[in-house]
Amino acid sequence: MATGSLGKGANLPVDASAVRAELSWSEGPGVPDVDASALLLTAAGRVRDDGDFVFYNQPQHTSQAVTHRGKRSEGGRFTDSVEVLLGSLEPAVDRVVLCASADGGTFGQVPGLTLRLLDAGTGGELARFDMEATTETAFVGGELYLRNGRWKFRAVGQGYASGLAGLATDFGISVDDTPPDEQPPPAAQPTARPGAQPAPVPPPAPAAPAPGPVPAAPPPAPSPPAPPAPTASGGSGAPRLVKGEERLPVDMRKRLSMRKEQVALSLRKHGAADISARVILVLDASGSMTHLYARNVVTDVVERMAAVATQLDDDGAMQAWTFASHPARLPDLHLGDLPEWLRLHVRVGQLALFRPRKKRKGLEEGQVDMRTVGIQNEEQKVIAEVRAYVRANPAPVPTLVLFFSDGGVYRNAEIENELRQAVEEPIFWQFVGLGKSDYGVLERFDTLAGRRVDNVGFFAVDDISELPDPQLYDRLLSQFPGWMTAARHAGIL
Repeated sequence: MATGSLGKGANLPVDASAVRAELSWSEGPGVPDVDASALLLTAAGRVRDDGDFVFYNQPQHTSQAVTHRGKRSEGGRFTDSVEVLLGSLEPAVDRVVLCASADGGTFGQVPGLTLRLLDAGTGGELARFDMEATTETAFVGGELYLRNGRWKFRAVGQGYASGLAGLATDFGISVDDTPPDEQPPPAAQPTARPGAQPAPVPPPAPAAPAPGPVPAAPPPAPSPPAPPAPTASGGSGAPRLVKGEERLPVDMRKRLSMRKEQVALSLRKHGAADISARVILVLDASGSMTHLYARNVVTDVVERMAAVATQLDDDGAMQAWTFASHPARLPDLHLGDLPEWLRLHVRVGQLALFRPRKKRKGLEEGQVDMRTVGIQNEEQKVIAEVRAYVRANPAPVPTLVLFFSDGGVYRNAEIENELRQAVEEPIFWQFVGLGKSDYGVLERFDTLAGRRVDNVGFFAVDDISELPDPQLYDRLLSQFPGWMTAARHAGIL
């Protein structure tokens, strides 16, 4: 055994401040594609959230302490590597597990599989572990772990026949990797909330008549007159009727009607009964949001925001974006298409972590393949894209951005820079926290000095599904009218 070479289960101390775990294997026909990855674990042996998984679709941890460096080919061998800055790991991180996955076969088909631990500064080899495998499609090659204040490396060599998804699940990653055609459809109705009026129960069908002579059929009744074309209300702040609203299912139309009444009431409370605005919706699609999509919480949020857009913008349309590692614009939400829009663009099962390089089959027109959006939080990118859209598409009314996120904000400086630059633009940013934590600069922005007007609002709720409509709309619209007044005085509007 050469110096630095380890057997399965062996360990050694690591004195380097930064290391590179390099996975290598021999090229050849029929060899599966192999990917290196890393999991950052606490002392409990679990990740804190999906952001603690560093791999090809999320190549850098938010702390920037762990980075997936990617593949290269040289001398008949492939390598894929992960770099770890041990001195930059957060105090809560007790262990970094070094993993691998095989796509298109098993590790038994991967010749010469080796894990080398290198000093990232000098390139010198610290340890080598030659691994053997059979039917496994995922592997824990080794781990860096903290013991008595000192980092050590252990050769593990544990395989998983359940693949990368199975391995990640064992360490606490929330994986939604069911093939799209096996996904259950989202529930047609959002869950009820306190204070919400239940949909009326239809009366029972009349009993069949007793047998007897069949009477002559009466002459057909005249057709009822067509309803008047919908028009916007004027001057009173009353709920608006917009184009397409009459096409909604009866139960959805009734919910919308009650919600529009509440939006109008909330606006009147703040002295803004007759204001108009362009409304833009932004939806967090990072990995930690998966359960909120699966429980139809996001579906309900979109339907409730449609009432805001209907009341403020009488064209019946709302622009929309989704984001995680990257932003993606969704098709405009036209009120008459609300049920179909929810089905196509707020959907369970599209936040899968894996197989990002394979195009999803069966996408319908306008749908975004959510795997290309990623799973990390990069709010500043979507903020910049929305700002660019508003600049390129000026409107005679201000823009209200309704931005929903469950937290995990870490690009604080970049986000602050975007929002400070946006102070001089006709945009108010209303952020809503969906119950996780760590909202960073979004939560602190109201206290930041050096702005001519306060262009940002923020509030968080533990469970937005349990927040009644009156409270939601009051909180959502409390700062927007005041910003409009201040922006006019400042010459921004």
